[in-house]
Amino acid sequence: MEAIHTRLINLTALCAEFCNAIENCGEMERSELVNALLGYLPRIYFEFHDIDAGVSASLDDWGMGVSGHLDEQQYESARMQLAIAFGEEDTYLETFEKDMKYSDTPIAASVSENLADIYQPLYDFVVEVRESEGNNLEDAYRACKDAFREYWSQTLCNVMRALNAIYSE
Repeated sequence: MEAIHTRLINLTALCAEFCNAIENCGEMERSELVNALLGYLPRIYFEFHDIDAGVSASLDDWGMGVSGHLDEQQYESARMQLAIAFGEEDTYLETFEKDMKYSDTPIAASVSENLADIYQPLYDFVVEVRESEGNNLEDAYRACKDAFREYWSQTLCNVMRALNAIYSE
């Protein structure tokens, strides 16, 4: 159990670094931002996929996921800063959209919106751990992992493809 606790502490630090990059994206060159994100996202995916911290706690038991920590204004601010940072590279064609198989036209997705959608649960996770002084580490992880399974794991994979295309140009 100690090994899992250590990994969760390291994951929290990694998520905090990702959140810091998102919050400071306006101060970075696009290539620097893309390099940072391509460093963080695969590691975040691996840890959320790999760490098993036991049975999921109910989100209602301690409030995370119900009200969250990141408000709409903070989310929108992060999304807008990212959209500015990515400029014309912000839009990409989404092939894993559920409606794509029924569509005759391509479906566009936004790098900035996808990153903001990942930023929100990770920010909430980091804040919950910090505000509880680590006492809610495992519960915060379980709640964030539930959200990972439900929606943001696919979002992360999709935006990685778009970031890789930007990186490769």
